[in-house]
Amino acid sequence: MASTGLSLPPAPAGLRARGGGVRRRTGIAYVFLAPFLILFGIFVLWPAIYGVWISLHDWNPLVPLQPWVGLQNYVDLFTAGSVTSADFWLSMRATAIFTVASVPFLLVIPLLIAVLLNQRIRGGTVFRAIFFAPYVLGVAVLGVIWRYLLDPQLGVVNHVLGLLGLPSDIPWTVDVPWAWISLVGVTVWWTLGFNTVILLAGLKGISADLYDAAAMDGAGAIRKFWSVTLPGLRPVMTFVTTITILASANMFGQAYLLTKGGPGHATRTAIMFIADEGLSQKQMGAAAAMSYVLFACLAVISIINFRLQREKA
Repeated sequence: MASTGLSLPPAPAGLRARGGGVRRRTGIAYVFLAPFLILFGIFVLWPAIYGVWISLHDWNPLVPLQPWVGLQNYVDLFTAGSVTSADFWLSMRATAIFTVASVPFLLVIPLLIAVLLNQRIRGGTVFRAIFFAPYVLGVAVLGVIWRYLLDPQLGVVNHVLGLLGLPSDIPWTVDVPWAWISLVGVTVWWTLGFNTVILLAGLKGISADLYDAAAMDGAGAIRKFWSVTLPGLRPVMTFVTTITILASANMFGQAYLLTKGGPGHATRTAIMFIADEGLSQKQMGAAAAMSYVLFACLAVISIINFRLQREKA
């Protein structure tokens, strides 16, 4: 083929230097990310992949050979009358009850507190610290304290109610619906400070000019809240809603320490049943399959939440 004799001019030196600088900065960024990526791969990515492998076996750590069962562990979960199906879906029902009961409180109450703390009030920093303080407690400390306070026989709460002339025989941790009320109340008291801080940071990011413009249009406090505050908080609310749903659906410590999953198995959440099935019963294959079914449910809920709350173009 004949040559045309034409050749492209060399790239400008500044452009070549700029491209080299971008590659160098990208390389430096990956160097700084490397420790996290290594830890993520070792402690998150590899266990997730290995968990899928376990779920395809009748896995028992006490047995040298692990029989391959394919998808049978998953099929059993959706087969009525199987060993794991009824108990697993009962625990999923308990998880759903707790999530539906706790998430609205963990969104509405922190939002109202954040709006109040966003005002110029005296001692605002002190109030922020007060609301956030319970969150620094570990779940073990939280469980021991509230199990003592809510004990139906010797608990401080029933004793105080008796002094006030109110019913003092409330079975806070041994009967439903009181056990659910206790779990939701304790969880809201414990974690609302975290959501409050995040929402307060989101409120600080809303321009004051928007409120001034709304005031010039004659908007009152309620109208400003619906037309300025909530739209401005949409990205933050999406994040807070998602992490709150995930945290509630993975609740373990409160139920384990306060109610032991009782009465009966009424408050035994999915995480509690999975832990018992895998660690106590040594049925790790079935437990792994349950974990991935729970993961799939939470993934779907998270996607729906993002789609419902995404900003309109």
